[in-house]
This record gives sequence, C-alpha cells and structure tokens, in this order.
Amino acid sequence: MPAPPPAALGLLTACGNGGQGRSPESVSGTAAPATGSAAGSAGSGTASVPAGTKASPTSRNTGTATGGPATGASKGGTTTASGTRCHTSELTASVGGNDPGAGQENFPIVLTNTSSRTCTVRGYPGAAFVDASGAQLGPDPQREPGVTATTVTLRPGGSAWAGLTFSSPDISGARTATPASLVVTPPDEKDSLKVAWKGGPVPVSGNASSVRLNVFSAGTGA
Repeated sequence: MPAPPPAALGLLTACGNGGQGRSPESVSGTAAPATGSAAGSAGSGTASVPAGTKASPTSRNTGTATGGPATGASKGGTTTASGTRCHTSELTASVGGNDPGAGQENFPIVLTNTSSRTCTVRGYPGAAFVDASGAQLGPDPQREPGVTATTVTLRPGGSAWAGLTFSSPDISGARTATPASLVVTPPDEKDSLKVAWKGGPVPVSGNASSVRLNVFSAGTGA
C-alpha cells in the first residue's frame, strides 16, 4: 500500500481541536469535500454512530477518479466520472492493515459502495477514535495540507480509500489509548459508520500526538 503523506494515524488531517472524553456526536466534522487545496473548511459532517457498519476491504478496484492528482492515489483509476454523491446508507466502511514506515503508522480507511447505483465521493472523511462507551479519544484528526482532491466514481462494489496516519507512539513518546472503534463520516454526509479498531494503541496527547487524514483515492490502498 502506498503510504499517504502523513496518513491514517500519521494520517488524514482534520480541522479543530477535539477534546478527549467527548461523545462523537459533539465532535466537529471533517467530512466536507476539498475543492482544490486541502486548506478548505472543516465541513459540517458529524460523527453520529449508526449500527452495522463493519466491512472487510476488497481488492476489487471499480472506483475511478477525476480531477487534480491526490497524494497516494491508487493504481488503476481512470479519468471518467458519473453519478451523484454516495450517501452513508449506500456505503460500508473498513480499515485496512497498517503499512508502517519512517516512524509512522499508516492505515487506509476504505468506503465500499454497496448500493445498486453508481455514486461519487470527493475530499476528506470525518474520523474519530472512540472507546467502548462511545467517548472520543484524543483530539480531532487534522487534514493533510497541500493535497488536491479528486472525484472518485464508485460503481456498485467499488471502493475508495483515504489515508489515516500518525507518528509511532514508541518513537514519539506520546501518551496512548487503545480505541474500541473508529467512527467514519463519508464526505458531505452527517450520518457515520462505526468500524471496530484493530490497529492497537493510538496517540491521544503529548508529543507528536496528531493524527492526520488524506483525501479519497480510487481503490482500497492495498
């Protein structure tokens, strides 16, 4: 998997300073699409948690991308796009395996189109680590700056991925916690998907505790 610039836990960048212990419903969203530069607004997506959202990543790449280049774009994307925005109810979310490197932990957040229509995603996801009670762990992730978004077209069964990155706590010395779940909000949506977190401890405070998010690219990031 190509490692997005600082991505999923070393990750995708979200705006705002989330406080530890807040419920995801109170967390400022990071799911607005980027319309060019990554320095756009934080968006209005929030992290409410619907039930039944886990899915395994698929290696099948039926997503296609159009627009400016996105860092870490998956191989095999084409330049055609069609359809309208994917809604949360049409998607499942999953988190791929860690691809560590250069003192960073890198995870792909994968959205898969489970509907019977073609739809699109563009920009950053919203994301929040939560404990078993649903309280947020650590600050809001930050959006990776200087990245140009592409519109990713997902045919039925197609996937798009966005990088979640953070510095390895073993190296940075940040204080850690082990989340129960990652709450993911698709771009421009308010309803969220909840994925069991199996990636181990994540930084929640102290030195180099920022988690960063990247924009969506076609494929699964594998």
